[in-house]
Amino acid sequence: MDIKDFREQLRTQRWDDHRFYHHSRINQSLHFVSAASFLISYVMMFFDPVVAALIGWLVSMTSRQAGHFFFEPKGYDHVNDATHEHKEEIKVGYNLQRKVVLMAIWALSPAVLYVDPTMFGLFTPWASPADFMRQVAKIWLAIGIGGLLFRTVHLFFIRDIETGLVWMTKILTDPFHDLKLYHKAPLFLLKGELIDPGLEKHVRHA
Repeated sequence: MDIKDFREQLRTQRWDDHRFYHHSRINQSLHFVSAASFLISYVMMFFDPVVAALIGWLVSMTSRQAGHFFFEPKGYDHVNDATHEHKEEIKVGYNLQRKVVLMAIWALSPAVLYVDPTMFGLFTPWASPADFMRQVAKIWLAIGIGGLLFRTVHLFFIRDIETGLVWMTKILTDPFHDLKLYHKAPLFLLKGELIDPGLEKHVRHA
């Protein structure tokens, strides 16, 4: 695998993600919150993976996906001259439809554990609310890791191995990149700027 080509693909995937799916300053601001909390979650993985999973899903993922679902424009993208449907079709990672499935699995998993406290024999039945939340967090950790690996391997087959590995690298390093890219978004939002005006200039000169 050529390192130069790998880095160029990574740059391309990051740029496509930004220009196609991060027009809204609200979305960018929520990604800033998500990135900061994901970094906290990364640190907590070394001390308490269960707490890391709770932060990652309850703060990082919910803020991140809320930005995409509720605030990012879904109409025709004049900046990139593309329909929303076209962008969803060519999305390398999880498009909105796939995210709905992933988030549904996440949201429904506590109900499954509540109905079956052993989670199909995987757990000792929880005896307190604290036990329940820690077991839920373990399930969420597995869903997060499983979702990452599933799409990576899926890309091995529908694209190629390098594309899958590049995408996995992008996802794992997104918190660092997003923190740098969107740290000024909350300030612009406070000034009343709802859509990133610089995106069109960057697209035209890319």
